[in-house]
Amino acid sequence: MFSRSSLLHLRIPFSFFLLPIYFFALTVSPNFNGSRLLWVFLIVHFLLYPASNGYNSYFDKDEKSIGGLKNPPPTSKGLYHLALLLDLAAIVFGYLQINLTFAIMLLIYGLVSKAYSHPSVRLKKRPFISLIITGLFQGFFTFIMIYVGVNDYEIENAMRLNIIIPAFLASLMLWANYPMTQIYQHEEDSKRGDITASIKFGIKGTFYFAAIVFGLALTAFLFYFRIYLSTKHALLFIAAVLPILIYFFYWFLLVINDKKNADYSHTMALNYISGTCLNAFFLYLFLDVSHVYQLAS
Repeated sequence: MFSRSSLLHLRIPFSFFLLPIYFFALTVSPNFNGSRLLWVFLIVHFLLYPASNGYNSYFDKDEKSIGGLKNPPPTSKGLYHLALLLDLAAIVFGYLQINLTFAIMLLIYGLVSKAYSHPSVRLKKRPFISLIITGLFQGFFTFIMIYVGVNDYEIENAMRLNIIIPAFLASLMLWANYPMTQIYQHEEDSKRGDITASIKFGIKGTFYFAAIVFGLALTAFLFYFRIYLSTKHALLFIAAVLPILIYFFYWFLLVINDKKNADYSHTMALNYISGTCLNAFFLYLFLDVSHVYQLAS
């Protein structure tokens, strides 16, 4: 169960790319404390996400590069059991350290992630349904789940416009990015019969789709910052996403010249740039709007 192969397939470092959702949810959280901040972070990023990654890897059995693993080793039944164990641990710790609502949301996320991969449902075979559901659950649902967890709230406390709007913005950003993570896997996915959104769009179409949705997301974020925060935060957000846009269009030019450039290395480079820039911005935003650093002084 705890073999090197199984541990690699958990792809724990890959959680870095979803960490902006956590920091973004903190920016609207009024009732957090240090213990809940830590427990929610550990449960989501070291139990829930790795469980989902491992479960997905077990049923995909990829032979070529996947997100976070350039050369994935063969999977075993131990990986399946480890993924279920981590899911169970997430739910138990979520209930014991936070509350029942948070634990139920962890359970729902785990079930949806299993529906994405399991052969009996295999949402991954349904390109646009999987696009919508993945963006919705990794963005909106996770944002609400983190908000509930770090504030020790019930779900009704999150059903307010100033929480729902940023939660939806998180999904909008993920809908732009999700097909880009599939762009180098067309051959592998097609071999399994998985027709992903990126396959439907085609390589260039995936770039066009991402550019359009990212443009909508950027515009929506700027309106959000102007209305709920300040022009300063809107300008800083533009500065934060500028390196992402520069690399995206640079990579697109490479792909126009040769489609072989739609590969794992360029995909991961875009992920690392966007993950670094967005994590830095949302961490700064959390510290700036919460003034949490003053509590430590």
